Amino acid sequence: MGNAPSTLTQYDIEEVQEHCDKLFNQQDIVSLYQRFCQLDRSDKGFVSADEFMSVPEFAMNPLAQRLLKMVDGLNFKDFVAFLSAFSAKASIEHKAALIFKVYDSDGNGKVTFNDILEVLEDMTGSFMSKEQREAVLTQLLEEAGYTRESYLLLDDFVKIFANSDLKMEVEVPVD
Repeated sequence: MGNAPSTLTQYDIEEVQEHCDKLFNQQDIVSLYQRFCQLDRSDKGFVSADEFMSVPEFAMNPLAQRLLKMVDGLNFKDFVAFLSAFSAKASIEHKAALIFKVYDSDGNGKVTFNDILEVLEDMTGSFMSKEQREAVLTQLLEEAGYTRESYLLLDDFVKIFANSDLKMEVEVPVD
């Protein structure tokens, strides 16, 4: 499945299902493939950052630039694997791992106070001052038993989200 063929074979569908830990059924895979082909306007077999930005919901997302680093150049299998974190069947660990990557923009395996502050800035823009963001984040971290000097690992994210009502799901449109 290098360059996008016009249709998926049963083998292709099963291969993609295995790649995404069977979090999507066959009908979902076909629907996602149709959407992938719509995004891959130049028929390269992968979706570029510009093509992702053509999706209004994606472009409007305050975290779009962070997400682009994760999705730019994905082929179909990896596109589905990325979206699998949004499946209702995905585990908390799977969802937390995606969120962790959003915060860990330098990919060092640690999320620092400044990493979280940058995400807060992306999300709040000019609605909050830097001082307000720092004060809110400092208080939240202290309530959770952390300090400004602490850093969070993936396991910390999993623990935090395991104790929350995280609803990170999207429905796959069936055409």
